[in-house]
Amino acid sequence: MIRARITGTGSYVPEKVLTNLDIEKFLDTSDEWIRTRTGINERHIAADGENTSDLATRAAERAMEMAGVSAADIDLIVVGTITGDYPWPATACIVQSNLGAINAGAFDVSAACSGFLYALSCAVDRVEAGRSKKALVIGAEALSRIVNWEDRNTCILFGDAAGAVVLEACEGEHGVLSTHLHADGTHLELLYQPGFGTRMQPSEQALKDRNYFLHMQGNEVFKVAVRSMTDVANIALKANNMSVEDVDLFIPHQANIRILNATAKKIGFRDDQVYINVERFGNTSGATIPLAMDEANRAGRIKEGDILLLDAFGGGFTWASAIVRW
Repeated sequence: MIRARITGTGSYVPEKVLTNLDIEKFLDTSDEWIRTRTGINERHIAADGENTSDLATRAAERAMEMAGVSAADIDLIVVGTITGDYPWPATACIVQSNLGAINAGAFDVSAACSGFLYALSCAVDRVEAGRSKKALVIGAEALSRIVNWEDRNTCILFGDAAGAVVLEACEGEHGVLSTHLHADGTHLELLYQPGFGTRMQPSEQALKDRNYFLHMQGNEVFKVAVRSMTDVANIALKANNMSVEDVDLFIPHQANIRILNATAKKIGFRDDQVYINVERFGNTSGATIPLAMDEANRAGRIKEGDILLLDAFGGGFTWASAIVRW
């Protein structure tokens, strides 16, 4: 059986670090208040002129270097993002140009914080169907551009980053064993960006109402996120005839520490099975899982044959999971 195996991981975070103490200087909040409620100490912020495609390109280059593949080898690029450089064309097309991947098709996937897993599922399907041999899957966000820096309930949570993996067609038991995608659009106004699309176009009033910024009802999102991430994790385990004891590393979407802890506990994971880095990067939406995977990989936390469970929840609502045998 042909499987899509991860042969390289890469990530990139901007140089600028914004700590909780920095935020104290311009917002009515405190380091203790942020850490207690979110588990976040700092986040990285893209520099002026540093775009989502730039973050994605850097992460992709590092993944390709690890995999030992060239830009000409890549035949597919899928980017999960909600903060693309433009409404269109796809940020993936800009990455394709940056890399010089002249043989690659390229498109974006919009599934908010589940974007990387949705993109991964698309690429895995292409590889398993024999239509792609070497694919790049990227999660990249510049969320600092769409948060209201006067709203302490949202701006403290988010950061900028990118993560990427190279998928290669391989025979055998290693690779992505399954992906599982779910959605419920009836709750979209609990977590969304109202403007500016064709429904709400730019106007003086829309700008005054700050409709360009991300809007979130945190308490309601928390309840649905924990339930959905728990359910989709169990769906993935059941589909592969596995239990929590079979999983070597659980890599969930790094939303905030309360969601991470509650989800891991409900599924039944021990602390040593869960990878958490939200304290250093905050919530980077579609970038959190590939960023965490690359960190764990380069730190030696992932070994050949290990079973990984990836799990995400995002605006839409969307939620997704994947099981990977390394």
